[in-house]
Amino acid sequence: MNAPTRCSGGARERTNCMADAMNDATIAMEQIGGRTLRTAAWRLDMPSDHLPILFFNGIGANIEAVAPLAAALPERGFIMFDMPGTGESPDPLIPYNPFTMSWTAAQLLGKYGLDQVDVMGVSWGGAMAQHFALQHPGRTRKLTLIATTPGMAMVPGNPAAFTKMANPRRYIDPEFMNEHFATLYGGVDKDGAAHQKDSHIGRLKPPSPRGYLYQLMCMMGWTSLPALPFLNKETLIMMGEDDQIVPVINGKILNAMIPRSRLVTFAGGGHLFLLTHADESVAAIREFLDAPDIAAAA
Repeated sequence: MNAPTRCSGGARERTNCMADAMNDATIAMEQIGGRTLRTAAWRLDMPSDHLPILFFNGIGANIEAVAPLAAALPERGFIMFDMPGTGESPDPLIPYNPFTMSWTAAQLLGKYGLDQVDVMGVSWGGAMAQHFALQHPGRTRKLTLIATTPGMAMVPGNPAAFTKMANPRRYIDPEFMNEHFATLYGGVDKDGAAHQKDSHIGRLKPPSPRGYLYQLMCMMGWTSLPALPFLNKETLIMMGEDDQIVPVINGKILNAMIPRSRLVTFAGGGHLFLLTHADESVAAIREFLDAPDIAAAA
């Protein structure tokens, strides 16, 4: 029987769940490949019939922003880290790229003795998840891509959303977030928006200017499009139909290019449908990950 989904309900319940999720995590500052990274791991020392999840976060987002997802999948181990200059990871000294950060993530898995994981990423982290699966296919079983694109070959979203997304005030100014939340993320109704805004802004810690700049630079010129036909992993693509930043057409492109992929869209879902449609999102993820591995069966 599937474990019950946690981190649903109203804003207060979600806030309490986030605090509980962080209390359940093992937080460490790890030295990996010459970098110091703040890492969070859930349930890696507990026996499980499921592979743990390696999660890549969105641009500028810290561990706390996605901690409720780790709590919502209590039957699985879960591991993620703050990118350099994000959350509590120190500023990077030199720029990095998808290859070096995928190698760093693989080194982190080695520190925990993990040979294989299910890989997941949201938005900017979805591009990292694609690159990790291509660079380390032996460590990747299944791939979940959330509100993401094939990189520079993406179909752009609402220009108003991009200009406001580039403004660092979205991380530190609740009034700015409240005013522009629908433009930035879409997919919220008028009554539910206030709860989602307050919950989201409370989880974010602004990245350093260098950290944010280096994350932007990391994906400049990068695209997975030519390699996607060779991405021989079962892949779940999840998109919000009202996403102002990553239009749903990008998910359709990924679905068309990745041989063993399926696309799930969320009506009324914006860029943050993992929050606004939490129960439906977790149900789709769990169904996908729990399904028998077609390649293993063959």
